[in-house]
Amino acid sequence: MCGAAAAVSCRRDASSGNGVARVKSHYMGVDLGSTTAKTVIVDEAGTIVSSEVVQMGAVSRAGLAQSMSGALAAASLSAADIARSVSTGYGRRLVPGAGRSFTEITCHARGVAAMCSGTRLVVDIGGQDSKAIVIDDGIVDNFTMNDRCASGTGRFFEVLARAIECGIDELADLALAGDKNLEVSSMCATFAETEIISLLAQGERREDIAASVHRAVSARTLGLVAYVGKHQPIVMTGGVARNAAAVHFLEEALDAPVIVPATPQISGAYGAALLARDGAGDHLIPAEPTDALPGSVKVVGTSACSSCAGSADVADATSRATLPIHPV
Repeated sequence: MCGAAAAVSCRRDASSGNGVARVKSHYMGVDLGSTTAKTVIVDEAGTIVSSEVVQMGAVSRAGLAQSMSGALAAASLSAADIARSVSTGYGRRLVPGAGRSFTEITCHARGVAAMCSGTRLVVDIGGQDSKAIVIDDGIVDNFTMNDRCASGTGRFFEVLARAIECGIDELADLALAGDKNLEVSSMCATFAETEIISLLAQGERREDIAASVHRAVSARTLGLVAYVGKHQPIVMTGGVARNAAAVHFLEEALDAPVIVPATPQISGAYGAALLARDGAGDHLIPAEPTDALPGSVKVVGTSACSSCAGSADVADATSRATLPIHPV
């Protein structure tokens, strides 16, 4: 994992009744995403003590509870041992006990800057959205985000796996074995399955279909990156980063190496935990409910879907965030 000191919170342990102050020196970050709950606990040095990733349906409260309790158990801690917690993700306002909540952009940038020092561009592809985040000297400089269309997200790969009748974990090997570039015109998850079935009916191999869909997704991601510019080093996070074929075809599209952290799904939760350790940036970042980075945010483009009447606005943060994102 590529720490600054953190404040230690001391509170009286009322349950013991003996007047002994309990020293709390652990901090929790919780990222409740569209399909997965991630929890990370760090110590006062910013080192990850435990983490738990649970996939259990859309913004699942049960998955959230399992993720939080699992991380606590893995660290041999109880909720009373946590000095401060910060939440992020789609369901950030549903996280019990969170002292503050911040957007995924802020938390992903914080986490990746700590995981991979010197990162300039973060490409995060989750279950229902995708983001491109530029970090300059450890500070969020700009970002684009598509959260209104499932194309190019984990959901799209689920559609592919179902259509070609394979497990989601088998997709990478199939795609890497493909050697034919088929035209995949529909990037709408609603209609993509029909097009894939049509290709199968034409006798095309599953491997070639899988490879072609991965190429199409990479081209879609390249469009996001174009809004903020290609900067290196590039780090990929999110559940899709665990797909070796997705990483391979993204490298081809960007014509640049892509770094994948050992645990790409927890970068947002890790960043949230570090923010909790740092005091949640009380004097630097405004609290929620703001849904964007501090500063001026505007829509700079609309990505139209050629297969349906929908379109996805792409947000662009044109002002630098005031939070210093620095490696721990």
